[in-house]
Amino acid sequence: MSAAGLWLPATRKVAIFRALNLGDLLCSIPALRAVRRALPAASIALVGLEGMRPLMRRFRHYVDEFVDFPGDPAFPEQAACVARLPEFYRYMRAQGFDLALQMHGSGIQSNAIVGKFGARQWAGFVPSLSQQTPQLMTWPDRQPEIKRYLALLEYLGLPEQDASLEFPLDDADREAAAEVARQAGIEAARTVFIHPGARLASRRWPLQRFAEAGRRLAQDGWRVVVTGCEAERPLTRSLAAAIGHGTVDLGGATGLGALASLMKQARLLICNDTGVSHIAAAVGCRSVVIASGSDTARWAPLDAGLHMVLHADMSCRPCAYDVCPVGHACALAVSSQEVVDAALAQLGKEIVHEAR
Repeated sequence: MSAAGLWLPATRKVAIFRALNLGDLLCSIPALRAVRRALPAASIALVGLEGMRPLMRRFRHYVDEFVDFPGDPAFPEQAACVARLPEFYRYMRAQGFDLALQMHGSGIQSNAIVGKFGARQWAGFVPSLSQQTPQLMTWPDRQPEIKRYLALLEYLGLPEQDASLEFPLDDADREAAAEVARQAGIEAARTVFIHPGARLASRRWPLQRFAEAGRRLAQDGWRVVVTGCEAERPLTRSLAAAIGHGTVDLGGATGLGALASLMKQARLLICNDTGVSHIAAAVGCRSVVIASGSDTARWAPLDAGLHMVLHADMSCRPCAYDVCPVGHACALAVSSQEVVDAALAQLGKEIVHEAR
């Protein structure tokens, strides 16, 4: 079968391997959307991390089934449950997939995993040009994350696709957001969100600098709202107290849908380069992103007008350390004044919230 033949009606069952967390998964939504458009009658299964199952329920129009991947010792996103892997592979082989797509990186570790799915055909990335075939594309190392997977689909015979992100919201999300706003006294038009957390400590801008930026914005009349998940409540509590000026602490107080709905109405998000920045991109909330250690060419939002990314070039970027071993110079190189200046520039722009 040629690469273009993958999209014929005979391809009835598809597995997509993307066992990654929030931001990574949101960056693959344009590719999932393109696969669904190419194969509207197919049954599409996403193989991912169990914690992402609630997120993928929002994308039932693209994905019919979510399959929990037990993890692999080579992947850092979650601890691997190696004992469950044989059962997982038996299940995958029993499904009789016509096509498996490897959308989990260059293929150094992930190709062996996808190869065990037993699909009639599989396609994806390979690390080097010498390994490239009509169904295996050389990993496009210099492309933004969103465009890498669209590039794969184009290589496999689909026309160029829309790269816009999306985050579907329902009435329950909007109602929950409205209740949180009512209880906290949040007026969207005067609200700046600050999200200080990130999975890796090395990706977090110093809390003191977030506080300095937040105080300046609060002094200028903006209502500052600090956000984070349940595990980040000590962080959000400390930051809200440090900012003062009536700052609202929403750490652990909203689900993902309510948070996205609130951000859709807010004026600005200030955050680290982490999953919430991709939610902002999906709902059209302007942002200032402080990128400490990450590969900005890969992860920066595509709309540079809506999203301003601040970073300092360092020879050690990108970094995969949890705790920086050399003094966190990349984070310290971004001053609180730079963030305030960027925030005020963003706040001075016309409000544009695209419908999603």
